[in-house]
Parts: sequence; C-alpha cells; structure tokens
Amino acid sequence: MAASAGPEIERLISLLAKLPGLGPRSARRAALALLKRREQLLVPLAASLAETADKVVSCSVCGAPDTRDPCAICADGARDNGLICVVEEAGALWAMERSGAFRGKYHVLGGLLSALDGVGPDQLRVAELVGRVRGGEVREVVLALPATVDGQTTAHYIAERISGPGVEVTSLARGVPVGGELDWLDDGTIVQALRARRPT
Repeated sequence: MAASAGPEIERLISLLAKLPGLGPRSARRAALALLKRREQLLVPLAASLAETADKVVSCSVCGAPDTRDPCAICADGARDNGLICVVEEAGALWAMERSGAFRGKYHVLGGLLSALDGVGPDQLRVAELVGRVRGGEVREVVLALPATVDGQTTAHYIAERISGPGVEVTSLARGVPVGGELDWLDDGTIVQALRARRPT
C-alpha cells in the first residue's frame, strides 16, 4: 500500500496499530487525533512515554511494573505478607486493586503456560513464586488466573508446585456475576456457578 503521509507519521500509525484493540484504521484515527491536538495530546504523550520508558522497572519481588523496586505494594508494611494473589499480568493486579478488597501481596507470572505458543514454566515467574512460598511466611496463595484452558492448566501446575503443609491454595470463585441475568450468560459460566453453589 502506498504511503499516504510522511514516514514519521506512517511509523507512528504502524506503532499504534501494534497496541491491543487497535487495528490499522483505529491507529490512523488515533494518530490523526494526536496530530490535530499536538500541544494538548501529542507532546505530553511523547514526554510521558519517554519518562515511563526511562523510569519504570519490574519489581524484583512480585514482577509488577513500578517506578521503584520493590514496588509500592511490596514495600507497604500494612499489607498481609502471608497472603499472595497470583495473576497473569499487571492488568489483573490493577483490577484487583481497584476493587479495594484484597490487602495481601501479589505475584505477576508474566503470562500463562501454553503448549501451542511454546510457553513453559521457564518463561514464567513460577520459580520466583515457589521461592516466595518456601520462604515460610506465606499461608495462602490465591490463584486469580483466567477461566481458560491455559489459565486452568497454569493454576493446576502452580498448585502442584507450591502445595505443602501450612500453605492453602485457593482460586477465585467463578459463576454468575452480581447483577447478571442467566439468559445472558454463556454455558460455561452457568456450569461453573452450579458447581460453586453454596447455602444461602
């Protein structure tokens, strides 16, 4: 396809198109919006990206991105060191934090086990998790992984690696969400809800 703009703009579009949820058309619209609002959007965004690239590191304890190491959550003495929530990526950690319901620490795996994609335990932060659990202070590990085949495979593998005396391995409940109506739910969610039913 012939270039319709200068090489710098085409490169911007090409990079934007690599972001999740943005295809070539959406990337062109985003680039145009940035260019139209150069001073309000493009310049501050460029400065923020440069600063982020320069300052953000992965926490050596949990693997979450932050501007310090250990991260703010790992350094927070008010949080429960005996409770670790295992998540696939930092986005899940941020979602858990938005809820305000979890006051323990986290462990970011950096992905899921996937035979099809060639992702094995060595590509994930499983050994680091095992080391944290074997440290002796952890009493419960919550597996907050996706309800997918890869997510469940990863959860099963981790449970086998860390299970032992004094350590409880739990998973997030699955089923009907608050405010959910049965006729809008998929079959898998309904099956999970039935299996996880409890007295009222």
